[in-house]
Amino acid sequence: MGRAAHSRASAAGLSSASPESATAHPDTAPTAAVGRVGTLSLAYVRRGGRTILADSHCTSPWHLLPPMYLDDTGSACTFLLNPSGGLVGGDRLTIHASVGRDAHVLISSPSANRVYRSPLNVAVQTVRMTVGSGAILEWLPELTIPFAGSRFRQRIHVSLAPRSTVLLWDAMAAGRIARDERWAFTSYENEIRLVTASGASLLERCHFTPEQGFDRAQWAQDWNYIGSLYLVGESLDEEACKSLGDVVTELLARARSSILGGVSEPAAPGLVVKLLARTAIELNDTSRVIWQAIRDRLWNLPLPDLRRY
Repeated sequence: MGRAAHSRASAAGLSSASPESATAHPDTAPTAAVGRVGTLSLAYVRRGGRTILADSHCTSPWHLLPPMYLDDTGSACTFLLNPSGGLVGGDRLTIHASVGRDAHVLISSPSANRVYRSPLNVAVQTVRMTVGSGAILEWLPELTIPFAGSRFRQRIHVSLAPRSTVLLWDAMAAGRIARDERWAFTSYENEIRLVTASGASLLERCHFTPEQGFDRAQWAQDWNYIGSLYLVGESLDEEACKSLGDVVTELLARARSSILGGVSEPAAPGLVVKLLARTAIELNDTSRVIWQAIRDRLWNLPLPDLRRY
């Protein structure tokens, strides 16, 4: 697919959010009595041959775990831990992370992000990250599961310095599949913005409102899981992106029939991989194979064992 300034989806059940709607619900909006305002701040730097967490701060419901070192590469792995079990209407959770020059950070989560039923209030999660010169950020949390009647809004914004790279995974389930809650949530909004040092950017917004129907988004209704993998950075030249895109395309061609995927090039240097899956296992297996290919070809690194369970 060709380069485009933005990547957007628009339909009755999947609509693009306008700039006005994106600012109509500021993160500082009053919180419902049942909600919490929680902040997690993380600052990483490279010292010697290892990336360390130089500064951190958290407020409930976030709980801070020290970084783990899963191999001998010196990269730091941090799990995002919310002991409350999920988000409720009125929650305002934020994550601020900075990755210093030449540091390498992997941020993940031990389990899925659950969003509980809410009759009125929206649960909001805002993630803002900066990646320093020559640094690598891998953002690979588990998927989000919106329960029936839930309302969720998420924004992920990443700013990249020269020669830095971000690999970002974002995935959602259609609901609690085992409980037959497919597409039973009230609303699901998501915005992902990646901006390089030169100003090139990738912007994707989507807004699912299943109650309004799927007249122009039938493709979504037929699947249980949706995943997106974004690889962006000015260190990625056109030849490297093309080669890696060919590899990913071949991997998708070998995937099971219950996986549908595609590769495209955004306006910013890099690749975008979109996946639709019938089961969570197939989504995770496919994304893991692609992740392994990226790590191997770009950084000559093995795939770490995240030890979630």
